[in-house]
Amino acid sequence: MEIKILKDEKNELEVQIDNQTVAEIVRIYLNKDDKVKLGVWKKEHYSKPVVLRIETDGKTAKKALQDAISNVQKDLKKYGDEFKKAK
Repeated sequence: MEIKILKDEKNELEVQIDNQTVAEIVRIYLNKDDKVKLGVWKKEHYSKPVVLRIETDGKTAKKALQDAISNVQKDLKKYGDEFKKAK
């Protein structure tokens, strides 16, 4: 998966992601964070990559993105472990 940083400021971050599913999952987890004012993605055209935009208040946008990705990974591991037990 390719990620390209388009805008990198303390409280604002825009990244280009080539996977819409990943962008949507990260957006959901970003919006659970009280310090994130805005976590959205847009896609100009179906053939173009997704642009994920993050605005924060109280923590850096990069930290918010890192936290969201970390939380996604923890939940995926937890769900994977539960699935293995259910077999």
